[in-house]
Amino acid sequence: MNATENIKKIIVEKPLKLDCGKTISNYPIAYETYGKLNEKRDNAILAFHALSGDQFVTGTNPITNKSGWWSYLVGPNKAVDTNKFFVICANVIGGCMGSYGPNNLDPKTNKKLGINFPVITINDMVNAQYNLLDFFKIDKLFSIMGGSMGGMQVLQFVANYPDKTKTAIPIACTASHSAQNIALNELGRQAIMADNNWEKGDYLNLNNSPDKGLSVARMAAHITYLSQKGLQEKFGRKLQERDDLKFGFDADFQIESYLRHQGSAFVDRFDANSYLYITRAMDYFDLIKQYKGNLSKAFKDSKVKFFIISFTSDWLYPTSENKEIVIALNAAGADVGFIEITSDKGHDSFLLDVPDFLKSIKNFLEANY
Repeated sequence: MNATENIKKIIVEKPLKLDCGKTISNYPIAYETYGKLNEKRDNAILAFHALSGDQFVTGTNPITNKSGWWSYLVGPNKAVDTNKFFVICANVIGGCMGSYGPNNLDPKTNKKLGINFPVITINDMVNAQYNLLDFFKIDKLFSIMGGSMGGMQVLQFVANYPDKTKTAIPIACTASHSAQNIALNELGRQAIMADNNWEKGDYLNLNNSPDKGLSVARMAAHITYLSQKGLQEKFGRKLQERDDLKFGFDADFQIESYLRHQGSAFVDRFDANSYLYITRAMDYFDLIKQYKGNLSKAFKDSKVKFFIISFTSDWLYPTSENKEIVIALNAAGADVGFIEITSDKGHDSFLLDVPDFLKSIKNFLEANY
């Protein structure tokens, strides 16, 4: 990940008090932009990434040489048309693609911070990214959007900065992480920490890597991003390049081979400690609790126009949780639209080529620009 040295960054000198009580300053925020900021500076869209994403939204990611995570949605003449809009995306703090995270050096010891990095929240991530508005001299964004953890950041941004965006598109997300999702994240964290190469979080300073633990964490998480129907249709019980069972523990089934591939590919581009910190931030997210049990207070007097999107086969952030946000927005008297999109691709639908999803966003943006 040394290639991250060539990434665009701002250094935020202004101190930021984190929810954990610690204060950070002079920290890097890595970002990427697409399209051009117009003269009025009113065509900017801030995109927030999900757990395993980064600032490379579309085109080719220069670090991994793979397509950006939102390549289906963002780009010239696409639903989020970069001929028209100026899209900004930052790597969250706690991440591993150039922003302040566990990979950064501790100036006192000159060693990688590892788990001496402070525990961060979605609120901290949003407050850190807000500095990009000052950097680009943007008084008000046209839109903010994101799916999954990105959607949580959208909700938090509006709660913190109600006058700083015209529209908001939270996708396949929740206002409060469920017990099921906390449990699934804990499974991943324990897989990482049970790997001897984790070295109590100090593996980077010891030139080690908990690859096996991180790979298992990714495999477990990846299952949750798909749907039962989608898995069955794609893989069923098909065997992996063989006619019969091997009666052993190699990958007999195609689904086993697929998951192993997902795990090993993830290890090549992601840091294990970042995985711990970011999943923890998601688990701590509870906008309802922040507003003393009344979610509608988070959006009190909001002039933002909302568009909430969920997917029929998403069991990780089901439609019922997205509808709770809609109900709270209605209670606050906000302008809110909602659509549930039919898709058998599960939670990952927001990252994939789902025509109804792409069309819905295109129509919403065009109607409000």
